[in-house]
Amino acid sequence: MKRKIFTTALLSCCFMICMAAVFADLNGKWKGAITTPDGNAIDVAYTFKVDGEKLTGTAVSQMGEVPIDNGKIKGDEFSFSVNVSGTDYPHKGKAYADSCAMDIDFGGSSSHFVVKRDK
Repeated sequence: MKRKIFTTALLSCCFMICMAAVFADLNGKWKGAITTPDGNAIDVAYTFKVDGEKLTGTAVSQMGEVPIDNGKIKGDEFSFSVNVSGTDYPHKGKAYADSCAMDIDFGGSSSHFVVKRDK
């Protein structure tokens, strides 16, 4: 009997951890750095707002602040683009509890980077 209760409790904990990962909260501020294809590092900050499957917000870099366009989120995966000086930069990412792993498309070259929740 004790073994059955322990097994049930353990499975319940594992399920809750998995569900927390699937429904990671993307809302809020995130900071990190992108390494461009030519090797330059750009400090970036994102502010995300989630409404259902719609993702909005802003992105800030040394080029200024721009809105997030075409933002979508489903589970822990999301995508959006930002337009900087007339050029669209599509992003795809995956949300975790305290970080987001993203790929940005520089028009043929891509860069993988991680942003962390800004506390």
